[in-house]
Amino acid sequence: MTIFYFTATGNSLAVAKKIGGTLISIPRVVDSDTMHYKDDVIGIVFPVYALTVPKMVRRFLEKVTFDAAYTFAIGTYGNIAGATMAMVQKLAKQKGYQFDYTDILCMLDNYIPMYEVGAEIKKLPKKNVEENTARISENIRARVHRQEKGSVVGRALTAIVSRALKYDKIARRYIVNDQCNKCGICAQVCLAKNIEVSDGVHFSDHCEGCQACLHLCPKTAIRLKNEKSDKRWRNPEVALKEIIAANNRLG
Repeated sequence: MTIFYFTATGNSLAVAKKIGGTLISIPRVVDSDTMHYKDDVIGIVFPVYALTVPKMVRRFLEKVTFDAAYTFAIGTYGNIAGATMAMVQKLAKQKGYQFDYTDILCMLDNYIPMYEVGAEIKKLPKKNVEENTARISENIRARVHRQEKGSVVGRALTAIVSRALKYDKIARRYIVNDQCNKCGICAQVCLAKNIEVSDGVHFSDHCEGCQACLHLCPKTAIRLKNEKSDKRWRNPEVALKEIIAANNRLG
């Protein structure tokens, strides 16, 4: 089994690790000239951003070709998944195939412009993350065929929100305070190669909106003016070095 994953704070990587198999970071391969992969089972695991597929995952699906007997796609989300998985199938069909199994997994929402991380952590027991991850893993092992289409309301929300929210220049809103020691971790976890650390921390305009830099800064030195949370999040089952290994595209 081969699983391609996209992760910022570790949630999707934690899920991919539990499903098992050979794990490949999407940021590591998305710029490859040729992307043709063959295995008995191939899947993708990624977070839902603005009720849709992250830009880089979309670009990956537009380029990649899978040769597999069984394929799956899992979207992790914190509040509303919208019609994300229907969009995934649309992208797949443009390449001449469809995923055999699509599903969504509710986890912690760490989008700090809207959510307070401490409050979201308290909600985790009710989300039954472990049980639902096990259910999804078992379905994949049993090669269950299932399509997560989303509700009519979800599809409408996806159409509205995904068009309105643009991430490219969102990093212009980031504030770096005097706690910054220029360690460079923000640049290493940035899967978009959007950060340069020299005399200070400098952001370009091709942000993916993943907020790995905010959450994983060891000094909590990267902030948002109107952020809803002082607390930050990294999935406890994923080490910082794993996220750096997955996302660091600086060479």
